Amino acid sequence: MNVLKLGVAALVVAALGGCATAPQQALPLSATALTGDAGRVGVAMTALPKIDTAFPGAGCLLCIAVASGVHGKMAGHVRTLPCEDLPDLKKQAAAAITKKGATAVMIDGELKIDALENFKSDQPNFARKDFRSLREKLNIDRLMVVDLAALGVWRDYSSYVPTSDPKAIVKGAAYRVNLRTNALEWYAPIEIAKAATTWDQPPKYPDLTNAYFQAIELGKDVVLKPLQ
Repeated sequence: MNVLKLGVAALVVAALGGCATAPQQALPLSATALTGDAGRVGVAMTALPKIDTAFPGAGCLLCIAVASGVHGKMAGHVRTLPCEDLPDLKKQAAAAITKKGATAVMIDGELKIDALENFKSDQPNFARKDFRSLREKLNIDRLMVVDLAALGVWRDYSSYVPTSDPKAIVKGAAYRVNLRTNALEWYAPIEIAKAATTWDQPPKYPDLTNAYFQAIELGKDVVLKPLQ
């Protein structure tokens, strides 16, 4: 891993670990949110992130280089792991919405949230991007978004020193936006961290691999269970 990639990794960890904007709090889905009165509910996913390792707390380039070197075999294995049926999560969510009585519309392709304008509001529970233009463009009334930000294995560090065992992680959020108002009608943070019973088992790392697949299932549950 070269210095440029190490710098990018540090920025990703910092962005996911904390920022100046207060995080959106969980917002439950109401009991009537999936009835026919919901109108046409679009279901979209952003691009899946690269499956990789990260070392939060290894705050300098040299710290990350040391951590990456120590875990080279583990990192190589993690990069071979599949994303399982995560690409089908959009289809599964649409089916669950339809079963409840609402009209689900699967949005083709990957939703590019960064292409949307920022949305400013002094009120809580509004999306931070302006989704309202998608109402006419996609012919939908509401949009459910599955936005996964990180997949793989993270190990916490304090500079050069590990402070935890590696954990399989799935991070992101699922939410629904009213496209008339840009208000959030549901927000479910996805913050899965699954430890392995024993992690240092090269070359296949069976326990850590099993923890990774369990983390994916737990992440899917965050998305699908409120729709059932």
